[in-house]
Amino acid sequence: MTDSRAALARLRTCWSECVCCSRSTQSRARFATWCSPKRLMTAFKGVWTQEFWRSVAAEFTAMLIFVLLSLGSTINWPAAGAEHPPAPNLVLISLCFGLSIATLVQCFGHVSGAHLNPAVTAAMVVTRNLSVAKAVFYLLAQCLGSVVGAAVLYGVTPESVRGGMGVTMVNTNISAGHALVVEGFITFQLVFTVFASCDPKRSDLSGSPALAIGLSVCIGHLFAIPYTGASMNPARSFGPAMVTWCWDNHW
Repeated sequence: MTDSRAALARLRTCWSECVCCSRSTQSRARFATWCSPKRLMTAFKGVWTQEFWRSVAAEFTAMLIFVLLSLGSTINWPAAGAEHPPAPNLVLISLCFGLSIATLVQCFGHVSGAHLNPAVTAAMVVTRNLSVAKAVFYLLAQCLGSVVGAAVLYGVTPESVRGGMGVTMVNTNISAGHALVVEGFITFQLVFTVFASCDPKRSDLSGSPALAIGLSVCIGHLFAIPYTGASMNPARSFGPAMVTWCWDNHW
């Protein structure tokens, strides 16, 4: 009886080792197939073209200009003879952000699609309008452009009036969870506006998609600045956070 049990235990052990070995072999085979040169070249198809790199350069340039202009509207310059700068102008900041986006979408839309926002790029990947490989370069260009734009603004602005440099901050009267909900809603309405206003299947569009997207950004800022500073754009928040090294609630 004891010998039978020992034999059964050895059989189970052998079977387990065989299964594990088989699974390991299959996993290695899958990994080798996925990482094969042919598969990688297919994934990066269209990346090694002049047209694509022109699009990446457009995303970088547009993001640089956007961050420089829009964050510049958050700088509080004191009036002549005044000891303290005025309170931030909510309407001024919202219009500057919205009109900047509308103008840049109009200027760069035919080159790169003028995403100017990692959230838009991610949505394009999810809807299969952009490959993952291309999206990676778009995201890098957007973040780098944001950092350079914030750095330029930091360099040309006197230290006495820099303030927070437009770093998005959560209002102390609300929790991080509430702030996340606010950011989720305003980012969703922006991405939804982008897709709705650029849908090629719609025949009722007669206005300017760029203006609609810009107004969407403006509305989001008018609502959310008191809550979170209205990021709506991870790259827009990343630039000033990197330059000022302020990472509070940077999620």
